[in-house]
Amino acid sequence: MTKLSDLLERRAAAVDAMKAAEETGGEAFDQAKSEYDNLTVQIERAKVIDQAERQERGRQVHGDPKLTTELRSKFSIARLIAGHINPGSVDDGFEREMQGELARRAGKTPQGLFIPMECFEKRVLTSTGDGAAIVPTDHRPELYIDALTAATIVRTLGATVLTGLTGNVEIPREADSPNVGWVAQNAAISASDPDFDQVTLSPKHAGAITEYSRNMVMQSSPQIEALLRRMMARDLGIAIDRAAIKGGGTNEPVGILATSGIQTQAYADSLHNTTAEMIAKAHIANVDPACAFLSTHGVEKIAMKALDLQNQPVPMASIFHNRPTNFSNQVPSNLGTGTDEFGLIYGDWSELLIGIWSEIDVLVNPYESTAYSKGNISIRAMATVDCALRHPAAFVSATGVDATSIALPAAA
Repeated sequence: MTKLSDLLERRAAAVDAMKAAEETGGEAFDQAKSEYDNLTVQIERAKVIDQAERQERGRQVHGDPKLTTELRSKFSIARLIAGHINPGSVDDGFEREMQGELARRAGKTPQGLFIPMECFEKRVLTSTGDGAAIVPTDHRPELYIDALTAATIVRTLGATVLTGLTGNVEIPREADSPNVGWVAQNAAISASDPDFDQVTLSPKHAGAITEYSRNMVMQSSPQIEALLRRMMARDLGIAIDRAAIKGGGTNEPVGILATSGIQTQAYADSLHNTTAEMIAKAHIANVDPACAFLSTHGVEKIAMKALDLQNQPVPMASIFHNRPTNFSNQVPSNLGTGTDEFGLIYGDWSELLIGIWSEIDVLVNPYESTAYSKGNISIRAMATVDCALRHPAAFVSATGVDATSIALPAAA
């Protein structure tokens, strides 16, 4: 899609051409006028698309709520891999059927097998011990327990997910509007131009390789499913989540805390006052009031210990001014010069863009030399994504928040 700034430049050139042909008229003027009219229509469309994109809430562009639910509840990584290794050994009809849909959504065919990101947007089952120990002798599905592994968070908060990407993405953004001023009668209005820039997304790759015995992968037990989910959620899903929060760029996405232009707020006497200052900064920057806090479990623990003058607990909602508040191990707790500061972010999470060029692409290789010699199977999982902020000022990051500073005194 042509950039809005380019269209505006081309329309300005058409205006100049009309002015130059004004005296002579004829074909030159008509041609310039036609170009001007055509560009005006394109500009209006581009403005509508830009405005809609900037107001877009967190959803999958090609998402189908029913399909998303089915992928989360029905899709089995273990069945997919087992059926790929030994066709007909398991009932993997749903997983095979979804490969076509996932390829359409990604806009490409997988190198191996596609696993939808939806598989990792819930807490998953796991178990402990060596691989051989997880093959059950007493099948008790009613006793399976949710894992204590970290869960992804940024999508839950409403990040805008762009799927089906192919090349690099450039999203036009209005950085500054023309100045509007009052003038006296017959006085000239000062000229000013709008300022445009763009938000870019380019593919960044994350991957992991692991090795499983053939028997382990062929097992239909949910514990095997849990092991596969755990590996991929840990090494890919969680890696993407962490990068969205504090990725440093180069080979990984630039996360919120590393993005130039986000607002910062120094610790202000108490956690209650600090969060109030963060909310005020966001609102002053015209950020959508539907914002949320995200911090570490260290901050959560200290906030829960806050007592009032009657030695009663201060409600968590009061400390965070009734704003939605989330805590995650994905948020760093080693910030600052002393590497002892907790991350604390407030913002409109729909302003976080997550671009997906590829769903998690799993390649099963039973012929890799080391694995083959042992009769095992090598499994490689990769995902291609990037992150960017539409408006960095939509996020406020607190600084100086450490265990000592936020030891809350009794509330007045």
